[in-house]
This record gives sequence, structure tokens and C-alpha cells, in this order.
Amino acid sequence: MSNRHHHHARRAPPPSDAFDASELTHAFEQLMRNKRFNKLQEQSKSRSRTQSPSPAYSSPSGQAPPHPSRAPPPPPPTAAHQQSPQLMSQPTQSSQSSLLSGLPIVPSPPQDPSALKFRNLLHVLSVTPTKYENPGLLDEALALIPLDRLYSEAEEESQILQAQAASVRGKPEWGYQDCVIKALLKWFKHSFFHFVNNPPCSRCFRPTIAQGMTPPTPDETARGATRVELYMCSEPSCTTYERFPRYSDVWQLLQTRRGRVGEWANCFSMFCRALGGRVRWVWNSEDYVWTEVYSEHQRRWVHVDACEGAWDQPRLYTEGWGRKLSYVVAFSIDGATDVTRRYVRSPVKHGAHRNRTSEEVLHWVILEIRRKRRENSGKTDQKRLIKEDEREEKELRHFTAQALATELKNLFPRNHTGRLDEQKTPLSREEEAEWLNTRQRSSASFYLKDNPCLAGCTFSTIQSASVGVWSTHQRFSPKTHDR
Repeated sequence: MSNRHHHHARRAPPPSDAFDASELTHAFEQLMRNKRFNKLQEQSKSRSRTQSPSPAYSSPSGQAPPHPSRAPPPPPPTAAHQQSPQLMSQPTQSSQSSLLSGLPIVPSPPQDPSALKFRNLLHVLSVTPTKYENPGLLDEALALIPLDRLYSEAEEESQILQAQAASVRGKPEWGYQDCVIKALLKWFKHSFFHFVNNPPCSRCFRPTIAQGMTPPTPDETARGATRVELYMCSEPSCTTYERFPRYSDVWQLLQTRRGRVGEWANCFSMFCRALGGRVRWVWNSEDYVWTEVYSEHQRRWVHVDACEGAWDQPRLYTEGWGRKLSYVVAFSIDGATDVTRRYVRSPVKHGAHRNRTSEEVLHWVILEIRRKRRENSGKTDQKRLIKEDEREEKELRHFTAQALATELKNLFPRNHTGRLDEQKTPLSREEEAEWLNTRQRSSASFYLKDNPCLAGCTFSTIQSASVGVWSTHQRFSPKTHDR
């Protein structure tokens, strides 16, 4: 009986996929708070030890101490916690290491050439969404959009979402303006813009072969072409050359209506702005761009990829395509935001090295662009934008905590449903064989007691006989018998 009780006590609970990560999330947040507090205390103690004067100066070589006028000046008390410019500008060694350290990032201006170069790049990129504010450009775009068709599709989808929400007494997933952007996305991808890999020959319409790059003509430069790709017709009797200017001017894209990912994201972002949406042009350092549109209904920024026809799929590039991303920065008329955490949920699996500059310098540049874009905004708009920044930062932190909670969940066995101290250890092969042998011995004793004719038989004989009878005895034994 004790062996049977021991077996049931150590048997593992039935497998279950139900797992609540909220406790792990709360424990992780508390752990990070304690870690942050302890590290700040250690830094404070180390600074006090560094700044405290020594009672006497002694040199290992026996030389006199340096002259006071030649000694380096002590750091100011208010900047004691900051690193030197050389240390501040050192690039990070691992992707998002500062974001996961649990310590607040103190913005610091760029000092070294690589940091200054990265700052200049971000400032140049931040100009892109400002071009969408041209009233003439927006009017030209509206004239090309089939508004009645898009509004009709948006109204139909909005009513369906409202009916679905009413059936469960909930809130619709998307609002009417979101449905308008979704209808625009569908029309833009399938009816308006065209993807170009190798442009066909304009003479015989045969495929072309890439020949490299060629300088843009003055006319192409005036239309916003930063570079021109050259192709030659694959037909030997034709040999016509085709030029493919990579236009960055949205005006010109309305005329050509073709391009690759860069042209798609640029033109579609402008169309979203023409329909009254708040738009972001999102740049990725791995040579990819897309769009974000603000959803007033959900009060958050939504990922939109016009080239892929994707709506609200931020993990498409990492978990879907298996790409590794380092920097993902979103630019809008209101500033810039580092949104890498929205698209890279697991920095270990999908994060590339962020080594162009330090996190402190990146944060400083982001704030610099924000100040530049918002300096002429009213106080009401600035307060609203600050609240949106705080809400988005909370959302991005939630992504980080959620990803870490998922990693912690994967460390536990899948059949674990309770606390760690309640988890039972399954029997090993030796223990299971011993338990089965004990059950068979007790079975043989049971038959010896009820069958006196077996009194002269050995245990092995009774064991072989009882194995075939045990299952029958289980089916027909009284319910009061302890099995």
C-alpha cells in the first residue's frame, strides 16, 4: 500500500497548455526595479569613493605629486554620474543591451565621428515626412484616389465590425478611419502602384539585364532621382538600354506609379496623409522601409506595409521572414521615435548589433529631432504629444516584458500547471519495474489466500498465472477493493 501511495505521489500531473504569464511578468518587473535600485546605489557609492580626497598622496616611484595647476580638474558635481565623451560615444556590443539593462538611459550628445555621421543621417531621414504637408501635393493625390469606392468599402467593413462587436457586447476592433486606410491599402497595392524588379524593354517588351549604375541626367536630378540603374535588353537583336531612376520626390512617383519598396512606402505614406491620417515613415537600417498610421480608435500606431499588403503585422519581418533588425526609427511631422522594440520582440533571436552609436546618443538625437519638429506647436498640442509618447513608451516596455515572460515560460516543462514545489517527479525505469514487481507479488498473495489449491506452487508460477488473470480481476473485482 505504501508503494502504491508513493507511486501516485510522484506521478506527474496531466499535461496542460494553460499558463498565466502575469505572475512572471510581475516578478520580472519587481526584479528589474530591485536591480536598478541596487545598481544606482553602487554607482553612488563608487562616485563618493572616487571623489573623496585621499589623506596623503604617495607615488609608487617616489616622485613628487603633480603641480596643482597641471592636475586634471575634478568633474562637476552635477555631471559626476555621466561618462566621458569618449566612453559615451562607444557603440553597444549587443543588440538592445541598454534597453534590457533596467537602467534609465541618460541622453548625451554625439562626440566621435561615427556618432556624428549617424546623427546627420537621422536628421536627413527626418525630412521625408515633412514633404507630405504640401497642400498642392495632397490635392493632386486626392484627385487620383477613388474616394467614393474607398468610403463605401470602409463603411461596409465598419458596419461588419460593429455587428460582430455587438454580438459579444464588446468594442469594434477598428474604427471607421482605420477601415478607410485599409481600403486605401488594398486599392494602392492592386490597382495603383506597380512593383519593378527589372524594367521591361520599352522597344520589344522583352526582359532586361542589369548593367549597374549610371549617373542621373540633369532632368532626372531635377525630378528627385538620387541614383539611376541601367538595364540592357536581353534580346541580341535589340540591345536597347533602359534607365530606371530611383525617384524620392513624391510628385514624380504620382506620375511613374512604379518602383520598389522605397517608392511604395514613400508614395503610400503620402496618400495616407492625403486622407487625413497621421502617418509615420518608418526606416530600418537593414535597407527596408514601411509605414505606420495612428489609430484614434485604438490609440496606438499601427504597422502598414503597402508593398506586402500587410496591416498590423509588426512581427512580419523577424518572425515571418527570419530577418534580424538593429535600428527601426519612425519619422513623422511631430518628430522621431525608436520603435525597434515593436518589431523585434526577441533581441536574442531577431536583434542585430546596434553598433552605429551608443543608446545614450541615439536617445539624444531622437529628442533633438522632436524638439525641432515641435518647437512651433502650441502648448495643447505639445502636451498631447507628450502623453502619446508616454503611452507608446509604456507599450514598447510591455513588449519587452512580454517577450521575457515568454522566454521564462519556455524554461518550464509543458506539463507543469502548479507551483514549483508542487511538481512531481516521474518514476524512473528502475522504480517503475520495482513497483510493477510489488504489484505482481501482492496479486500472487491475493490468489494464494483465496485459492488453497495453489499453496504448493512457487512465486514464479503464480506470477505467470496471475499476469493473465489480473486484468480480468480488475474488471470484475468489487468497487471496494483498493486497486
